[in-house]
Parts: sequence; structure tokens; C-alpha cells
Amino acid sequence: MLADAIRLLLFPALMAFAASSDLITMTISNRVSLALAASFFALALLWHMPFAEIGLHAGASAAVLVVAFAFFARGWIGGGDAKLAAATALWLGFDQLLNYVIIASLFGGILTLAILRFRLMPLPSALAHQEWAKRLHRMDSGIPWHRARPRGADDLSRHSLDESARDVSRPIGPACASANESAGDDAHVVRKSPRNNRLTQIGYAPLTMD
Repeated sequence: MLADAIRLLLFPALMAFAASSDLITMTISNRVSLALAASFFALALLWHMPFAEIGLHAGASAAVLVVAFAFFARGWIGGGDAKLAAATALWLGFDQLLNYVIIASLFGGILTLAILRFRLMPLPSALAHQEWAKRLHRMDSGIPWHRARPRGADDLSRHSLDESARDVSRPIGPACASANESAGDDAHVVRKSPRNNRLTQIGYAPLTMD
């Protein structure tokens, strides 16, 4: 009975703490992952869980750790997220692992879109003096559960800047060139007309196009 109560309270409490810490500070302490792992093994012994089943849970954790650190190497998630995912898989085992991955991915994607939308809006005055809110609102501060800005976003930003630079340096088209030449010819005519010469002689400078 006591073990069930601890299981129902400890695991959600540690996960909630990890989520709030990641959202506010964009870091997940290693102590959270260690606490999850240690509490699992302690409760497994208290439940008299068979060693074979403990080994399966440990195998699920190891598999998730390998995949998560591959994502970490690609820059898709942070190191703390990889360790937390492995510690979570240790509790769930292979039986619930697929459900966990699907649900975590869906809610993670929804929360990412919500944060990006939040950054496009002005920061509410109630949060203007909150450091965590200002950090979360900055476009260059990355996304929680990401080590840094997603590489796709960086590539998109560089692509946009390169396109803008090419647009600025691109030679003008024939129509624009003709229009500019016409404008230059008109300005030349204005400057060279006899009327403008007379106006200049009496002290009025005509409006010219340089």
C-alpha cells in the first residue's frame, strides 16, 4: 500500500518538477534523473519485482538513452532531456514506451507551437518583470527541451538572409533599367532647357533629379 502511494506521488511530482524547471530555466538538473532512477530501483526491490522484469525496464531505459543522445548529438534536444527520457523509460518499461513516446512528441509539438506563438505577441505587462518570462519570450533563447535554437530555424534564417542579400545585389531588370534611363534623360532635359537657364540667371534654381 505504501509502495503504491509512493509510486503514484513520487513519479508525477518529479516529472512535474522537471517540466517546470525546463520551462522556467531551460535546464533539467541531473539530480531529477538520478532521483527517478534511484527511486525506481528502490521501489522495485520493495515490490519484489523479478530481476528479469527489472532487466527489461533497464533495457528500455538504455534503448531510449541511445536514441536520445543521438538526438542530442544532432542538436534536436538537450542533454538533460535525454537523461530524463531514459529515466522515464526506466519506470515505464517496454510495455508503455511507445505510448509515452507518441504522447510526449504530440504534446511537445503543441507546446512548441504555443511558445512560438507567444513570442510573436507582445509580452503581457503582468510578466514584464519576470526574468523567466522575458527569457522565454526572446526569439533567440531557444525552446525548452532543446539544447539551442532548432537547426532548421537557423538554416531558415540564414536562407532568408541570403535571399535578401541576393535581392539587394541582383541586377535590375530591363523595365526598371528603362525607367531609370528615362528618368535620367528627363532630368537632363530639365537641367539643359532654356527656361531653366533663364531661371538660374535670375536667382531661382530649378528642381532637378540627381
